[in-house]
Amino acid sequence: MDTIKNTISFIKDTFNSNEFIPLHEPRFIGNEKKYLMNTIDTTFVSSVGAYVDSFEEMMQKITQTNKAVAVVNGTAGIQVALRLVGVKANDEVITQALTFVATANAIAYNNASPIFLDVDADTMGLSPTAVSNFLEEFGELRDDGCYNKKTGKRIAACLPMHTFGFPVRLDELIKVCEKWNIPIVEDAAESLGSEYKGKPTGSFGDIGVFSFNGNKIVTCGGGGAIVSNKEVLGEKAKYLTTTAKKPHPYEYYHDELGYNFRMPNLNAALACAQLESLDAFLANKRNLAKEYTNFFQKQNIQFRTEMTNTKANYWLMCVELENKAERDIFLKETNAVKVMTRPIWQLMFRLPMYQEFQRDHQKNALFLEERIVNIPSSVRTS
Repeated sequence: MDTIKNTISFIKDTFNSNEFIPLHEPRFIGNEKKYLMNTIDTTFVSSVGAYVDSFEEMMQKITQTNKAVAVVNGTAGIQVALRLVGVKANDEVITQALTFVATANAIAYNNASPIFLDVDADTMGLSPTAVSNFLEEFGELRDDGCYNKKTGKRIAACLPMHTFGFPVRLDELIKVCEKWNIPIVEDAAESLGSEYKGKPTGSFGDIGVFSFNGNKIVTCGGGGAIVSNKEVLGEKAKYLTTTAKKPHPYEYYHDELGYNFRMPNLNAALACAQLESLDAFLANKRNLAKEYTNFFQKQNIQFRTEMTNTKANYWLMCVELENKAERDIFLKETNAVKVMTRPIWQLMFRLPMYQEFQRDHQKNALFLEERIVNIPSSVRTS
């Protein structure tokens, strides 16, 4: 109990507040109001406008990719990305059970099935070893791709998620997936600003997808982005997310099923201003992570830090407690005094709509589910 009291006191001092301390609240410290008012003045508040174009250019530069496409949210982005790499109805997609539900939902929206494989204990993201072991047991290469010998279905994609902004072991995962002819879509929703071996997350797979939800490191209320180094995929993403409309001065002609997944110019204006502050936000959060590291070392609590050869954005910071009982006490005591903490997500196969899908032992995921707690991680203003 002394450890929890010390933690509560430290967090209140760190955020200089005795009021409610949220998990991660947005900060608007730049040109947000200016750009929003400019958008209103132009009357281009919907899905066409200069700020949509600027946002896509900024994301292309930040992620070091050849094409970026603004979309309405990250979930929609993943849904489209999976379709772009060839996921069809009755296919399967390898992913992790330790993730936010949107990852699995995006697979289901394509009428495909998830295969839930274990995470690495240190990265908390999809384990290349688990993927390799599964494919060695169940994979079968055919002329048109990799098939699951147990279900007879095609394994059409691999969807790792960079948990809380900590990159998965991308080199190893790419090597495994190349061997089995499986394209990778990076769920980089939480990892804007994170790097793996000096390169931005989202730039390694065939496609990467980011989120700009209200609780992300950079937000525009909602919003997302699809990025790719394959320009043909990026162009197709733009086309599909704008209702698959063929360009024409005035005629409406749509030659395949598309989506109205466009980001409004109003949201893009907010996003552009936020992206201008990204470097400052990242530096601010790294300083907070250092302070947490020093504090929790003295409390004999493990604070999660970035792995070798990676740079984490420290979107949501977290501690690992001894067991579920300790976790539950920590959650109860902190939230009782308005210090917001949250457990990691329940594993996807516990949810009613995902209980019946194939999975492996989930050893690390089960361990983490019982122990990981997110703590206040906002950019500090003082």
